[in-house]
Amino acid sequence: MALCGRALQMHFSASRHFLKTSAVYQKRHSSENVSCKSKASSEAADHVLYTQEHFALKDSLRKLIDQEINPFVDKWEEEGQFPAHRVFKILGTAGFLGVNKPVEYGGLGLDFSYSVAVAEELGNINCGGIPMAIGVQTDMATPALARFGSAELKKEFLLPSIMGDKVACLGVSEVGAGSDVASIKTKAVRKGDEFVINGGKMWTTTGAQADWMCLLANTSDGPPHRNKSLICLPMNLPGIHIARKIDKLGMRSSDTAEVFFEDVRVPCKNIIGQEGMGFTYQMLQFQEERLWGVANILMMMEKVVQETITYTRQRKIFQQPVLYHQVVHFRLAELQTEIELLRSLLYRCTALYIKGNDVTKLASMAKLKAGRLARELGDSCLQYWGGMGFTSDVLVSRFYRDSRLMSIGAGADEVMLSIICKYMDTLPRK
Repeated sequence: MALCGRALQMHFSASRHFLKTSAVYQKRHSSENVSCKSKASSEAADHVLYTQEHFALKDSLRKLIDQEINPFVDKWEEEGQFPAHRVFKILGTAGFLGVNKPVEYGGLGLDFSYSVAVAEELGNINCGGIPMAIGVQTDMATPALARFGSAELKKEFLLPSIMGDKVACLGVSEVGAGSDVASIKTKAVRKGDEFVINGGKMWTTTGAQADWMCLLANTSDGPPHRNKSLICLPMNLPGIHIARKIDKLGMRSSDTAEVFFEDVRVPCKNIIGQEGMGFTYQMLQFQEERLWGVANILMMMEKVVQETITYTRQRKIFQQPVLYHQVVHFRLAELQTEIELLRSLLYRCTALYIKGNDVTKLASMAKLKAGRLARELGDSCLQYWGGMGFTSDVLVSRFYRDSRLMSIGAGADEVMLSIICKYMDTLPRK
């Protein structure tokens, strides 16, 4: 599936700043250029979804991760927060925060498969918190704005988010209304040409550093699925209070905030798309969020398996390497098989999505499987590390903590099962 001529022109036109920035990285790795190009061509020839351009994008991102992010991950994990503005500016300047966003607002104008490729490569970051925060910026807080927002809103919020000049967060979950989005209580009451917002949001990724929030709020007293709107909310307005940074089991380098709104006034023109369509828009955003999450965790699962192979080959028990015990190498073979099956589902789902198909069922299946496999894989691999796996010094223990969120965030496993049952017409009717 090669890029058509027009799309390729858009790609190179929109990404001049990307090519300019990445030139530094290419010079540092000039001896690798020829081999990397031939490798990309070879990989693309055998790939069911990615082209040579996908692999070129992934290769450039990998170099940036190795030089600008991974050397500092341990420090940011200890501090409980990474410098989002600095990291996002590096990524934005290199073109990675808007690969499937409109060219006129700083994006590359490519299809969603490129976002999936980027999400996969971000799995090479040695923690879960930083990729998650990047995903919020690219595929959770901004898709509805890019698709339905006014030109004025896109210029004010989307453009600087793509360029890395503004950090975005998503305000959906509340205390008592996480996966049950229809039950949110935050209200935005129209008064003249402004909305007055009262309520609060919970589990807000990068909430302590964000410049603006894609806020879901009730804007009328109508039915739960027709009374909500998405609003672009600057986070420096009077009445917005960051109540606390939440201490979490995992994802430690990503700050997570509880936010309160007290008579916050925002212009009515800050509504994304049509008033009352926020629930629908958010459900659409969820599909990209779930696919992004699946793509992102695949690479880390594969890395954990490979590190476990290396460690168990060196570690001995009963006078032979742990890996040589059949129960170990058979189990690792099973886990690698499960990873490949999940990857195939992801690629199939992505291919259907970029052709305009409704992939809600398949995306829900992929998200469900990813969460459960991550839990299974993390537990199995950590066991083979023995006492070392119970320390904070190794990647497998960090993955064990971080990956638990996959079965909770963006819709819990039980919600995914309900969606799948709905499409199977097996969900009991109320």
